[in-house]
Amino acid sequence: MAAGDSFLEDLRTRLGSYRIAIDDAERFSLLAILIGVFAGLLVVLFHIAIDFLGWTSIGAITTRLRYGRLAAPALGGLVSAALVLRVFRAAQGSGVNQTKAALYVSNGYIPANTILGKFIACSISIGSGNSLGPEDPSLQMGAGVASILGRVFGLPRASMRMIAPVGAAAGIAAAFNTPIAGVLFVMEEVMAAWNAAMVGSILLAAVAAVVVERWFLGNQPLFRVPSFQFTHPSELLIYALLGVLGGFAAAFFVRLIESLRARLEKLPPWSRYVQPMVAGLIVGAVGLWLPQVMGAGYDAIDNALHDEFLWRMLLILGLAKILVTTICFSSGIPGGMFAPTLFSGAMIGGGLGGLAHLYWPETVSPASAYVLVGMGTFFAGVFRAPMTAIIMVFELSASYVIILPVAIASTIAYFISRQLHPVPFFTMLARQEGLDLPSGEERRAVPILHIEDAMTAAPVAVLSHDVSFSEALAFLDANRLSQCLAEDGAGGWTLVSRETLVHLGGLPTDPLPHLYPDLPVDAALRLLGEHSLLPVISRANPETLVGTITLDNIAKAYKL
Repeated sequence: MAAGDSFLEDLRTRLGSYRIAIDDAERFSLLAILIGVFAGLLVVLFHIAIDFLGWTSIGAITTRLRYGRLAAPALGGLVSAALVLRVFRAAQGSGVNQTKAALYVSNGYIPANTILGKFIACSISIGSGNSLGPEDPSLQMGAGVASILGRVFGLPRASMRMIAPVGAAAGIAAAFNTPIAGVLFVMEEVMAAWNAAMVGSILLAAVAAVVVERWFLGNQPLFRVPSFQFTHPSELLIYALLGVLGGFAAAFFVRLIESLRARLEKLPPWSRYVQPMVAGLIVGAVGLWLPQVMGAGYDAIDNALHDEFLWRMLLILGLAKILVTTICFSSGIPGGMFAPTLFSGAMIGGGLGGLAHLYWPETVSPASAYVLVGMGTFFAGVFRAPMTAIIMVFELSASYVIILPVAIASTIAYFISRQLHPVPFFTMLARQEGLDLPSGEERRAVPILHIEDAMTAAPVAVLSHDVSFSEALAFLDANRLSQCLAEDGAGGWTLVSRETLVHLGGLPTDPLPHLYPDLPVDAALRLLGEHSLLPVISRANPETLVGTITLDNIAKAYKL
């Protein structure tokens, strides 16, 4: 047993003697808040570490050396990549797929040294100026915090699987200062399904993490967003055009990463230490002329929101960010993809907004509006999470007016990106790494089979509750049935078969459980083990029989 796990086991034993009389739901909610607090504290330290390394690496080196901007990201890429290759192997990548792997492969188990490795390696890589972000690593570290606390409190395997997404939402919400968007992303991408039972706990953890983050780092939002203005209905056409542009750019971005990662993977193993250093040199070289593309790029996004760049510069920055991010991520430098994606989308949106100001015949909103919508549009196209993109932009702007423009642009970008690159971004990465992880988009594409899709619709043969034994037998013979439903006289039904008639000498009185047409087939399967046939009734009129369902019905519906 590792030293860390031994410590956790001892701590769990000590805590076991202090038990409070609360039910499981209350205990889980309290644990979610505790996870949010610790995840928030960890993210605060993570931001401080990145800023500190940024000041001491880029800031110090560039003031002393003419070409120091080249050295900082190259050295940071080499050191951070060496750490995850030699010491903290579970800390590789952005953090999203690694969290999903812990959830679906390791039953929610994330070692404590993975959190340490992610913290150190990503602080070095991002702080030294490489074009990656802190949000995805924060998601994995938050899930790691949840895993540790789950082991401390001795949660069973099923609960450990449930607790990892709670920590993931807390981590990403604190990193990006948007609790609702953090919850939605975890639901859409990490859990790959909407789980109503988990929403409360995930939201509690996310809010707790954001409160802690704001307590230490201030209550200011991540960006100083100007008030959003929507000046003319014709602008919706510009936002639609932004959706088209964002969709093509997102598909290009994903394909570029897919292609470059595949090519670099074929190089000799020793090159995995050289690739990050070369990538850092390229970032530094671009940074000599475009320093805004280095690091997460939050300051540049903030400047774009306040019209400090011309439209040409915005488009150049967006394209440059896509290229240097592709090189950094594909070379194996640890770090997240959220911030670079938001940066690129902001610049593309702002550039289009600047062009609209010059050539659109009607009144146009300030370019900052297009910067904000562009962030959500490119995010939706790359990560295939349109709901998260819409809510994220709404949380950043605190304006209901922006919902329609960002919904139009994000939806168009989502569908175009999906057509041009059918495989979702994180699914593509997982397959390249030899993993088969679920995707929310792929699960949404699989239709859910409902009882109404499988049942035998009414009219069906039903016995009256007041028939005699001989009449019931004659009814079965006349309709060539081995079994059928019978009214029980109280608005329900019983199951009648020749065997039960002979055994009881009359109609059975035990009522059958019933189903509704809109329920999933799974609800029927849970009951058909004990009952060979079940009634399907109307929700509007419970005494109205709309059909029956059997295992044969379900087999035919699934074409078995």
